[in-house]
Amino acid sequence: MMAKGISTEELDKLTEVELAERLKEAKEELFNLRFSAVTHRLEDSGRLKEVRRNIARIYTIARERELGIRTAPTAKK
Repeated sequence: MMAKGISTEELDKLTEVELAERLKEAKEELFNLRFSAVTHRLEDSGRLKEVRRNIARIYTIARERELGIRTAPTAKK
């Protein structure tokens, strides 16, 4: 399971492969949370929002790296 509210700084330290792995985990968790919500077994409704935000953060960092706004850990300042 992913840590609660992953920070942009934490994500910034990850390699492309790790970032993709985090995205996969987050999407799986989101799927499971949605399923729980539909079957009325979701205790922590705030977690849905949190996971969606984590996914958005991951996409943002990946996109910024593509555009050269952000660099992958190998090319640290």
